Amino acid sequence: MRIVLGVTGGIASYKAALLLRLMTEDGHEVHVVPTESALKFVGKPIWEALSGQPVYTDTFEAVEEVNHVLQGRRADLVIIAPATANSMAKAAAGLAPDLIGNILLTATVPVIMAPAMHTEMWENAATQANVAVLRSRGVHIIEPAVGRLTGADTGKGRFPEPEDIWHQTQQIVTQTHTGGLLTNKTVVISAGGTREALDPVRYLGNRSSGKQGVALAKAAADQGANVTLIAGAMDVPAPDHANIDVVPIESTAELLEAVLEHSRNKDALIMAAAVADFRPASTTAEKIKKEDDQSAPTIVLEQTEDVLRTSVEQRDAGQPLPGVIVGFAAETGDATTTPLEYGRTKLQRKGCEILVVNEVGVGKVFGQDDNDVTIIFADGGSDITVNGSKDAVAQEIIVQLANALD
Repeated sequence: MRIVLGVTGGIASYKAALLLRLMTEDGHEVHVVPTESALKFVGKPIWEALSGQPVYTDTFEAVEEVNHVLQGRRADLVIIAPATANSMAKAAAGLAPDLIGNILLTATVPVIMAPAMHTEMWENAATQANVAVLRSRGVHIIEPAVGRLTGADTGKGRFPEPEDIWHQTQQIVTQTHTGGLLTNKTVVISAGGTREALDPVRYLGNRSSGKQGVALAKAAADQGANVTLIAGAMDVPAPDHANIDVVPIESTAELLEAVLEHSRNKDALIMAAAVADFRPASTTAEKIKKEDDQSAPTIVLEQTEDVLRTSVEQRDAGQPLPGVIVGFAAETGDATTTPLEYGRTKLQRKGCEILVVNEVGVGKVFGQDDNDVTIIFADGGSDITVNGSKDAVAQEIIVQLANALD
């Protein structure tokens, strides 16, 4: 998930750093948005170091990205921890004097607040009225704990332990997913690279890590879909998610068989796997040995099956395959043609509804944590360019898939 962690100005801010660590260790992309008051307790370098993301506090930072709107739109979850009495009052009134206030007004995802303040402030009628207003608008309020406060004070208002906050957050997210963009939808996603055998120990393969396909599977499952992940060779483990079933494959022929079998009567197919275009025309049952004369074998290649095109053709011929098929085009440009131009040609040739185009090469896309793609549409819809983490790219692709399924 892409999480916005809003940190407001209370002494419990230092515990929010521990909450941040729990979220990042679970594999989530966390963007910390502290208030100016919060930075008096914990400085910006700590938040940037722990999150691995730039930290903004002011509405007028990163204006070229329209950051005050972008953060709320891209988030899957917003957590305000700690939430002071002052920050809750501003949120209840709909005020946006800083970046976190703007994010709260633009976010349409679950919002969670973990209050921390002195007992008298928590029990004050104004605070309780603000809590009631926020809850009536769908904000999830995690009750403060009872215990030692600042100084010698003890009572209700203590910031809950970060582990408790994260546990409650995960429960809230799980419950919310029943209303996700892909609730009750079934999606098949291929990931990783295919390997074409030359002999028992050697193969022809590619540089795919599987990271983008895994991110897509997580994003679809997080939006309520039941996902079948057809996994080729991957550098990352398959997701451990209740909504994801994993089907391992190795070769392109196995991939085609698995896609045609598991995509029957499903809602959508996303072909994110890096499929080998060629394989050895013949294989041997024994390892090919080196010869004393220093000669090397001549390897003749043949084309592999076109999994994406075959899936579209069989669907169009009446097979019960998904009505929305998303392809991927990993392209390199040349002196006359850009990767995007090659992608447009490929979209027409393949016949799928959506194509995700990215430029590949050494140090680009394969194995990296970030991606830069252009999503193009067969119906003539406007291109969408997305760059950032592969989780962020996956989330945008899933949004476009959901739109196509409506």
